[in-house]
Amino acid sequence: MSSRGTDPRRRPSTPTVERNPRPARWFHAGAYVTVLVLLATGWWLLLGHEGSPSVVARATGVSDADLHTVSGWVLAGLVLLAAVLGARGWRTFWRESVRFRRGDGAWFRRWPAAVLTGRFGHHDGRFDPGQRVANLVLVGTLLTLVGSGVGLALVGGGPAFVWFVRVHRVATWVVTPVIVGHVVIASGILPGYRGVWRAMHGGGHLRVPDAQRVWPGWTARATGAPDRPEQRDRPTRPGPRPPDRT
Repeated sequence: MSSRGTDPRRRPSTPTVERNPRPARWFHAGAYVTVLVLLATGWWLLLGHEGSPSVVARATGVSDADLHTVSGWVLAGLVLLAAVLGARGWRTFWRESVRFRRGDGAWFRRWPAAVLTGRFGHHDGRFDPGQRVANLVLVGTLLTLVGSGVGLALVGGGPAFVWFVRVHRVATWVVTPVIVGHVVIASGILPGYRGVWRAMHGGGHLRVPDAQRVWPGWTARATGAPDRPEQRDRPTRPGPRPPDRT
């Protein structure tokens, strides 16, 4: 009988590539937990339920208004900390997010079907064209929410307070569908995005076939594999994968 280490029937492990380092994953975790609390309490208050505690308020024993305010200050602190300690990462994030390329239009045309088939158009960026748009909207609206929230906390009333309320409300309307879409895509429940959750929640490493399907150019650079032009219109399809081995 063959030993476990030499069993010929055992499938080799699938190669992986690191997508996000630990500091980026910790910042992302802190930001999304804070933002989800802000969204839950913010919409609860916006819909007129201030006198009735939400599930989050009952679970924490803190009123929705106070929880919303505290969470807002936490998010502001996270943003400031990331700006100071992660300046290099922020520069990379912005540089990659604002770089739009000639083939992005074709990528967007293929995207609705690709979320189910995995046949995404080719791109060579760290972020796909959809991510770049989402990055700019998310960061812009979150900074607007933080800034207007700080204004609301510091201004007791008057025209400035009314203006901050309006800005805060509009930014909430804009950011909510973007965050919902981000959560759906990042969870990997759509066939085309299967496995991408590992980039932030699985130790930062992606299986190479998953990375090639969603970020072909970046994966080629990260793994040292050639990014062949003839393969650009034939992206890797999501399919059955070998079981995880520990």
